[in-house]
Amino acid sequence: MVRRATVSPTATFHYHSEPLPQNNSEMASLSSQSNGTVRPPVTVKYTKLFINGEFVDSVSGKKFETLDPRTGEVIASVSEARQEDVDLAVKAARAAFDHGPWPRMSGYERGRILHKFADLVLQHSEELAALETFDNGKPLDMSRMMDLPYCIEVLRYYAGSADKIHGLTLKMNGPYQAHTLHEPIGVVGQIIPWNFPLLMFFAKVAPALACGCTVIIKSAEQTPLTALYCAQLARETGIPPGVLNVLSGFGETAGAAMSSHMDIDKISFTGSTQVGRLIMEAAAKSNLKPVTLELGGKSPLIVMEDADIDEAVDIAHLAVFTNMGQVCLAGSRVFVQENIYDEFVKKAVERAKKQVVGDPFKAGVHQGPQIDKMQFEKVLKYIQYGKEEGAKLLTGGSCLGGQGFYIGTTIFSDVQDDMKIAQDEIFGPVMSILKFKTIDEAIERGNKTIYGLGAGIVTKNVDVANRLARSLRVGMVWINCYLAGSADCPLGGYKMSGIGREYGSNGLENYLQVKCVITPLQESPWL
Repeated sequence: MVRRATVSPTATFHYHSEPLPQNNSEMASLSSQSNGTVRPPVTVKYTKLFINGEFVDSVSGKKFETLDPRTGEVIASVSEARQEDVDLAVKAARAAFDHGPWPRMSGYERGRILHKFADLVLQHSEELAALETFDNGKPLDMSRMMDLPYCIEVLRYYAGSADKIHGLTLKMNGPYQAHTLHEPIGVVGQIIPWNFPLLMFFAKVAPALACGCTVIIKSAEQTPLTALYCAQLARETGIPPGVLNVLSGFGETAGAAMSSHMDIDKISFTGSTQVGRLIMEAAAKSNLKPVTLELGGKSPLIVMEDADIDEAVDIAHLAVFTNMGQVCLAGSRVFVQENIYDEFVKKAVERAKKQVVGDPFKAGVHQGPQIDKMQFEKVLKYIQYGKEEGAKLLTGGSCLGGQGFYIGTTIFSDVQDDMKIAQDEIFGPVMSILKFKTIDEAIERGNKTIYGLGAGIVTKNVDVANRLARSLRVGMVWINCYLAGSADCPLGGYKMSGIGREYGSNGLENYLQVKCVITPLQESPWL
């Protein structure tokens, strides 16, 4: 989710949060390499698994390569976690939960340590931002101005929540009294995606640690580097050994081992709906561990005829093209009322042609490469589907440059609901513009999807906005904005977009068990 962004015609985002340190000399001086790309102002320091407070090689000794999306070249070789490594991490996390100090600390003390963690993230924010861009391909300004401030905000939010977890006193019907306890659920397995590696790391780790749980978190195989860097910061923070374990590896091995592990008490996953189903099945077939799933989306953005068209175009651009379109909440189905459809399409194309695609380390670049070759080819395949099924390609639609995974900012008009580009989550810089007549039609077609993650509404009529917001079967609705959010806003989906909510006080509930304790009252003067 994008950090409180204001929209402007030049795709410059303004974020309001804790100020980051000024660039140091290494970050301020960016030089070019022989292949024409900017030399990343960062050195890869951590490539081993982090288990029980130490960086260790995998049991098998196997490694895998993480690639630079700008070129497809190898950045580093990283230790690959498999079943044996998951077992070691779970053993460490179980010992830390059953016998260690973390769940036995006061909430105040856990919060104090998490605030220190946030301080260290802030202190190392320039290096983390550069490493995120190097491994993921998003513009450096986005890593610096959006992702890092949001990570720090999330950490501080849950640091402040750690000593505010409490139950209720219940007045029972009879000579008894009861109270509820909110207890840490135990050893938690977390699996995060590649589109927002840092943000997803803290969105999952922070609430679990605040509740007193111990954690095994697996990064996406495409983007393992910032999670490992954060493991070192956690160690410097003073988080006890075994409380936070960081694994790098593949979903079909490490992820599957975590999902089916009999000694993991909870699984939280963010990623595709297809993989979410596999994780839920594995959790059910093992120890029936509860799952939180934040999955795919195909969010509608509904532009009513009374909307300011320039503002609507800017909102649509932000909704679709942020992070190279690699956002689960992307408003990639843009429904525009027929009276303003032609004007909107014209201005949307003009706006897209101003998008600067290029090396994400270069100043002024709005859109970097897709994450890897597989995603790059998937997006191009869907662009081809759009052309074959009769949608009108207005701009973009092809790869750019001689190396890396760059795709031009793409817009289709005359899109129909049954086309693949209107049904499937593309996860790329592709906008589909659809025409509608009435608000009833917009509601029906907006809901005509297996997903229900987010939606946007652009209108000047508050009654229309309220009707649409209550009619769309999604977990988050933006009115006259898009992707705005903060640490206290819950995120999750309806239908096949997932189970449960993350962020806010709802994010704590994922990592707590509720216990009711009942005692008799003897000779009480009142009931």
